[in-house]
Amino acid sequence: MLKNFWYALEFADKVTREPRKVTCLGQDFVLYRTRAGAPVCLSDLCVHRGGALSMGTVTDDCIACPYHGWQYDPDGACVKIPANSAERSIPRKARVDAYPTQERYGMVWAFLGDLPEEERPPIPVIPEHDDSSFKAVQFEMEVNANYERTFENVVDAAHTPFVHGTAFGNPDKPQIPDFRIRQTEWSAEADIDLSPPPPGGLWGMLYKRKVRPEFVTVTNAWYLPNIVKLHIRLPIGDMLLYDFNIPLSQDRTLIKILGYRNFFTGGWADGNTRKRIEKILLQDRPVVESQRPELLPFDLSDELHVRSDGLQVAYRRRRLELIKQGWWVGGDDIITGDGPRRTATVLPSPSRRDNPELASAWVHKARTGGDPR
Repeated sequence: MLKNFWYALEFADKVTREPRKVTCLGQDFVLYRTRAGAPVCLSDLCVHRGGALSMGTVTDDCIACPYHGWQYDPDGACVKIPANSAERSIPRKARVDAYPTQERYGMVWAFLGDLPEEERPPIPVIPEHDDSSFKAVQFEMEVNANYERTFENVVDAAHTPFVHGTAFGNPDKPQIPDFRIRQTEWSAEADIDLSPPPPGGLWGMLYKRKVRPEFVTVTNAWYLPNIVKLHIRLPIGDMLLYDFNIPLSQDRTLIKILGYRNFFTGGWADGNTRKRIEKILLQDRPVVESQRPELLPFDLSDELHVRSDGLQVAYRRRRLELIKQGWWVGGDDIITGDGPRRTATVLPSPSRRDNPELASAWVHKARTGGDPR
């Protein structure tokens, strides 16, 4: 799992004044909005006795722990300890990690790492979100597999005729023509010609008025750390799926999808679009859940690659570079508790770098019993 990136944690319309628990990279966070509507992301762990802030309440711009009422402001500093008498000051170390947040493309993003602002990788651009000719839908599904397996699955064009059959691919023409990869420091994409299956259902009604093409050009792309794009150019219009593969843990992934289409843009077609997205994921899920090894190997030579695996190989090479830079979650990010095999992820926030004398304020042992995340 990679740190030091912006992660889309939740659909923006689900983040309100009510605290909302989310999980990413094996760590729990709490999201809420200030009175002005700005999203806030804090570690979901009160520094006092480890209460879950997501079970608390929001007053003005602060969130209160449900256990002893300690209140934290959006920067993570404790501003009130109800049990203290008026003359007692609040310890400087009474604070929780606060992570930079942005609301963009209908998602709430948090920067999970401690890099200063000028060194942070960018949030990927989703131009369709602000294009009035496109209609968007949301969908999500949890998969019992590592996020890199679900991530690579989407950019793997060769699996479509076999996993998706006539729903998306063409088993009679599974060949993948050579394609050229366009790569940047943080992304890679390729245009791939696939033989389409006969269309059916609602979309097939419009197809009947058009000539079925021999090939459909699909753009497969990945954006670090965990986003993949599938852009299908159909005779009736464009369909784009942006998959946010959120690593809940090493073996559980929450896939959140923003789906855009510039045909059948009325709300009456939203349900049909979601059903098509769900069908694709339900076909993929048992395959990625059964893959072995469960985790992506670190060494390229540990799995066999062919020419059609070009996008996956590009990702693995870039991933290895970032691992060597220390961007892999592990080591000091993993806290071990007193119980047997009790570990938890505690990612450093930029505040730790800004206030090194307070670094020990954020060190917590894992909770005993239950899920340590």
